[in-house]
Amino acid sequence: MASSSLTDIKRYHQVFPSFHGPDVGREFLNHVQNQFARKGMRTFNDQGIERSHTIGPEVVQGIRESKVSIVVLSPNYASSRWCLDELVEIIKCKETSEEMIVMPIFNRVSPSNVRIQNGAFGKAFDKTCEGETKEVKKRWSNALTHVGSLRGDYALLWDDDAKMLEDIATHVSLILKDKC
Repeated sequence: MASSSLTDIKRYHQVFPSFHGPDVGREFLNHVQNQFARKGMRTFNDQGIERSHTIGPEVVQGIRESKVSIVVLSPNYASSRWCLDELVEIIKCKETSEEMIVMPIFNRVSPSNVRIQNGAFGKAFDKTCEGETKEVKKRWSNALTHVGSLRGDYALLWDDDAKMLEDIATHVSLILKDKC
């Protein structure tokens, strides 16, 4: 992607969603995009980006240019190198910029399983770490520990994903208005 296109990303979105697609499904993603669009916010969409083992420059730029990252932590989130690399970048941006807000949604996982990488979540994480260097595993583990320590929403407490996401979109909208 040309550098002029990367600057266009900044104007294009305000919210970066990080999620494991097979866990949340297309319907959930549509709810995310629709709820934020109703509030006048645009979400980053990586559908046209070619997947590889590591996240590409378009995704890194998308994370860096976002004001808010919504991280949907699900049972197989840690089974994706792509998701873990996104999370590392999200946490790095949060730590270097007071502007970045990270909002976790715990979807069929507990914060403690994410924080200490145990249970089924931990098994998925361990399998993903096979063959990786200690440094990579430590970066991923630190990012999961950080996001697992943040206050977030619990999808199991909601009867309706659309209503949960509507409430989150309203909250994010108010945060973004305060920052402008």
